[in-house]
Amino acid sequence: MPRTGENIYKRKDGRWEGRYIKTHLPSGKTVYGYLYARTYRDLKEKMLCQERLKNKPHLSSSPTFQTVAEEWITSRQPHLKESSIVKYRNLLNTYIFPEMGNEKILLLNYEQMDTFCHRMLTSGGKNNSGLSPKTVSDILSLIRCILQYASEKGNPAGYNGKSLSIRQEPKDLRILSPTEQKKLYTFLYSSEDRRDVGILISMFTGLRIGEICALKWQDISFSEKTLFVHQTMQRLQTDENEEKKTKILISTPKSQCSIRIIPLPQELCEYLLLQQKPADAYLLTGTAFQYIEPRNMQNRFRKVTELCEIKNVNFHCLRHTFATRCIEAGFDIKSLSEILGHANVNITMNRYVHPSLELKRENMNRLTNLFAVR
Repeated sequence: MPRTGENIYKRKDGRWEGRYIKTHLPSGKTVYGYLYARTYRDLKEKMLCQERLKNKPHLSSSPTFQTVAEEWITSRQPHLKESSIVKYRNLLNTYIFPEMGNEKILLLNYEQMDTFCHRMLTSGGKNNSGLSPKTVSDILSLIRCILQYASEKGNPAGYNGKSLSIRQEPKDLRILSPTEQKKLYTFLYSSEDRRDVGILISMFTGLRIGEICALKWQDISFSEKTLFVHQTMQRLQTDENEEKKTKILISTPKSQCSIRIIPLPQELCEYLLLQQKPADAYLLTGTAFQYIEPRNMQNRFRKVTELCEIKNVNFHCLRHTFATRCIEAGFDIKSLSEILGHANVNITMNRYVHPSLELKRENMNRLTNLFAVR
């Protein structure tokens, strides 16, 4: 199956083979080189890389990856949130620069990038135990953005990384059973610890831990029975020259769709009315001068679940559980997606909705009449 004009064809063994001009002998004879790949797309990338490498006179003017990366992140800084900048700098300084920071981008190739990703998966990280596929996928995505920027600035890379992908297996997400949920609810409702109010709210709204920590009493409207989510809290690393290594940042959420108004259930609204504090006070502390950060909240949730004898859960489990219970209660997906602050309903369906065995059984039992003997 040759590709016309490209010197590319599919071999009988299933691989793709490409031919390129390697050199010309003094006699005028053409010497060809050959490249191989499992897919046409991968081979095309290799052929383009080989074509760029023929441009050796311009190699000296090709910038290093670190030079391009620093220029890219400076150009993106006005358009990105501080948390995103910190994340990108951490990925660059910790994983990417040590491996390819000094590489000329014109010399980057498929094999080098593939080897880098494999090494990150198998032996990356502090303990050399390998990074998660999600982290390596984030690293690869960042590299692609930087190389795309270089290409737009007239400095094309030898390989842009577009044909590489990291396989991510779906995780089994923990959902509280109805029994566990009732046990947790009973404990929280009778607790006098103000942090437990936040856990209870998350159970009934699906709020993220950073959103709970940034919540103030002025964000709750008892007349409208609504909760306004417009800020989030997180701890970020600081620049190396600053005295403290980390700092707390309270800011608007990363995406516009995360800013939302959530209707509150009647019972939860009545409970919160009894707990009410001054409008400018943080919900978790009752004062305007002190807050509870996400790490502290995680520790409190761990303690609560231990007391309730609920195992293998984290705070985000409340969000998964909330979405699942909403689906079981017959929520329409669009409403649930907006309550959770998702950009589209596909995120809600694929990430947070987990039909229980009981719901699956109920749906399957609807087929009973089809098999009934008449």
